[in-house]
Amino acid sequence: MSPGRAAIRIEPWGAGDLALLEGLLGDPRMMEHLGGPETPEKIAERQARYEQPGSRQFKAVDDATGEGVGWVGYWEREWQGEQIYEIGWSVLPTAQGRGVAGSATEQVLAAARSERSLRFVHAYPAVDNAPSNAICRKLGFTLLGAHEFEYPPGSFMRCNDWRFDLFADEGLA
Repeated sequence: MSPGRAAIRIEPWGAGDLALLEGLLGDPRMMEHLGGPETPEKIAERQARYEQPGSRQFKAVDDATGEGVGWVGYWEREWQGEQIYEIGWSVLPTAQGRGVAGSATEQVLAAARSERSLRFVHAYPAVDNAPSNAICRKLGFTLLGAHEFEYPPGSFMRCNDWRFDLFADEGLA
């Protein structure tokens, strides 16, 4: 690990992680590329889903402090007629720029690969979200192009479609 890089582990999202989720989704700076902060009600609903066993939602934990500094997760969805995983991540401003999102996302990709279920993981960062697009590039995602997405409902945004092949190292065509 290079100097200034945080040692990160992921842990399943838990019942005690609401304050972290509020810091990630209730902060206008954090939600700049996602249509603005979520309401307290929406965050509470999301917390209830995330804390369920098997939710595939994880807390990024700084090994040095034991503190939760971010979220990363994946879920199934249909995209262009195919079942895929979608992945997302968010890191508190105080922990950004230290490799937290990249490390946590890499660990979650390994978890998705270990399921041996779906082949592709897609990430959809806003085209103007340079840090998230850089994470996709560094982790070996392939840029497939840009698309218009409605998120949140009633708001449209232009996002890049990045695809990661979980089985690429197995030589499958």
